[in-house]
Amino acid sequence: MAKRLVCTKPGELAWQEVTLPTLSPTQVRIRPEHAAAKHGTEMAFFKGYALARGQYNNELHLFEKVDDPQSAYPFAVGNMVVGMIEEAGAAVSRLAVGDRVCVYSPFVDALVREERQCWLMPAGMPWQTAVCLDPAEFALGAVRDGHVRLGDNVALFGLGAIGLVVLQLLKLAGARQIIALDPLPSRREVALELGATTVLDPTACDAGLELKKATGGRGVDVVVEYSGTLPALQAALRGIAYGGTVVMGAFPPSYGAGLDFGGEAHLHVPNLVFTRACSQPDRDHPRWDEPRLFDTCWALLTGGQLTGVPIVGPIVPFEDLPSEYVKIPTSPQTHLKLGADY
Repeated sequence: MAKRLVCTKPGELAWQEVTLPTLSPTQVRIRPEHAAAKHGTEMAFFKGYALARGQYNNELHLFEKVDDPQSAYPFAVGNMVVGMIEEAGAAVSRLAVGDRVCVYSPFVDALVREERQCWLMPAGMPWQTAVCLDPAEFALGAVRDGHVRLGDNVALFGLGAIGLVVLQLLKLAGARQIIALDPLPSRREVALELGATTVLDPTACDAGLELKKATGGRGVDVVVEYSGTLPALQAALRGIAYGGTVVMGAFPPSYGAGLDFGGEAHLHVPNLVFTRACSQPDRDHPRWDEPRLFDTCWALLTGGQLTGVPIVGPIVPFEDLPSEYVKIPTSPQTHLKLGADY
């Protein structure tokens, strides 16, 4: 048996007992050592708006009304786990007992995975970097979909885990100016540490105007929007250069009234690009697909070109997760990407 953390209904958490499967020849048993949450996706369930649009119909490719919103629960929270292989099936060939691996998993104290589902961690790799594989996949997809090129000036709205990985990728892509915007000083400090050239509080200034000033009146070539807020999108439309690209990375609830697609949006003729790395086929199919995105991200993470060390925090004992998890929506200044230490 194992126990995992689940959201039983909006705002409520509980430990749930789960039965582990018998180990098959192609599977490994993993003893978790560290883990991390995925705030954006999980908050949709914890806050209760996950099914506000209804449920996505994969055949019709649209959202349909859900009669019982409670059908989404219980929802297991937590996103990635780093642990040690304790037992390996007879057909396992790439991994061995004692290897440290990173896998997708909710917060749980024991787990079994297929060998192919495990990423082998090299010696010395920080676990905080490994658990940023998930944000890295989406971040890489956003940078690629935005066609960021050497010398571009880029604005980045939203400095959560995905945004901070986007920032590192923008630097690797050769962006000249990286203007990072977030209301929280703690996140702006991390952005400077990771290579932002300028940081701004979008609630304390006319962000669109500041983007124009920072680029000699031209505007930024690309905006990557990961805050999921209407003011950020409006500022992006004001601050984008003529013919520039606004990359819509967040998956927010409905914006509601107040979005102006006239004004600057009409005059600047920007390209609005929606990005979601796991929506396949990829925009660059067949050359690129999700496995290639993962392979590229893992190479950057294991090679030290991307880091998650300043991103994962706070790090709390596994047993304290229920009391700390509830602080994610109320204390974003301290809870950037909640991590667990077993």
